[in-house]
Amino acid sequence: MNAHSPTSERKLRVALFSGNYNYVMDGPVRALNTLVAYLEREGHEVLVFAPTNDKPAFQHSGRLISVPSFAFPGKRSEYRFGLGLHGKCKRALDSFRPDIVHIAAPDYTGFGALNYARKFGVPAVASFHTRFDTYPRYYGLGWLEKYLTRYMRYFYRRCEHVYAPSHSMTEELKRDGIGEDIRLWTRGVDGDLFNPARRDMAWREANGFHADDVVVAFVGRLVLEKGIDIFVDAFNRAKASTPNLKALVVGDGPERESFSKLIPEGVFAGYLQGEELARAYASADLFFNPSITETFGNVTLEAMASGLPSIGAAAAGSRSLIENGVTGYVAEPNAASFAEKLVLLGNDTALRQRFGKTAREHSARFSWDAVLAELVGHYYEALDQFQPSRRHARPRPAADARRHAA
Repeated sequence: MNAHSPTSERKLRVALFSGNYNYVMDGPVRALNTLVAYLEREGHEVLVFAPTNDKPAFQHSGRLISVPSFAFPGKRSEYRFGLGLHGKCKRALDSFRPDIVHIAAPDYTGFGALNYARKFGVPAVASFHTRFDTYPRYYGLGWLEKYLTRYMRYFYRRCEHVYAPSHSMTEELKRDGIGEDIRLWTRGVDGDLFNPARRDMAWREANGFHADDVVVAFVGRLVLEKGIDIFVDAFNRAKASTPNLKALVVGDGPERESFSKLIPEGVFAGYLQGEELARAYASADLFFNPSITETFGNVTLEAMASGLPSIGAAAAGSRSLIENGVTGYVAEPNAASFAEKLVLLGNDTALRQRFGKTAREHSARFSWDAVLAELVGHYYEALDQFQPSRRHARPRPAADARRHAA
């Protein structure tokens, strides 16, 4: 993009659409809230559209329009399905008159946002946060995956840009034909918050860990697609030969009860945030994330900043963060491979310390401000390059529309 493009010198109106923005805290939600706060700090206007509930998990950033929704059935009732852009949502969007539409989930509301953008000649971009097409296998519905992948191809190919969080995910999306112009929007980490200096031996002792225990941390939502079944299998295999391995599980979710029964000696700390979360990371000895559904792995980056060596799956999220044999290990996503790496790190204090020190150094490359400034640059490029396929009418603000109707 030309740094002196007229487009790049004006402030933007960004409409952001997400399936979750404030009712469950997870990696994508944290990234989106950080983005909105940054955009507003830089003088851009943002309007967020997402489902909400009566008990938000945290105070969100920016202005939020609640999208009508219903709770998912069964164990996943904490998540909500948006019912699209109707009534007050449509009026708010028309009045806002966005310059660009950013879609964070390919759900029904996101599909409506995409159609809105095409109808009114506004560029639509999408950030790719989750391999939703891999979820059915964890719930006995593997036959659905090919249909979800086809839908995702259709959806993302209609976007001007698709923002992937890692180089490996970019390559994966290209391989699968998901998206046309795929660009990198990586993530940042607060290195002051997530810091080895927060290691707290008194906290370890208070949670039942002994001085010679090797604490293996898992951080994330306790749901099947995070690979908790593989975590249990690999951990128990490794513990059979390395008895001083102890599990620290940070997070909550519908599988907490079953997870805790399978690792009865594990410490389940529940959902933590801020300094409490940072202390938990730094007080562990290594980090283990078996998930193959991660597109980036925010928790892995936080662990690295906290000075922990990491073990992750040979999948998009972990491959881009963990330098194999330097900051940790990338293993095939099966219990035997993971257990081998757990034993290797569990029995070698010097190796853990060396990997952890290097991981901390590598994490310093991930600055939120630099990452988000680059994303805004992509926004401007989408505007400069956008060519609607046919003439479109811009929506009138609500007041103008009422006057016109009169």
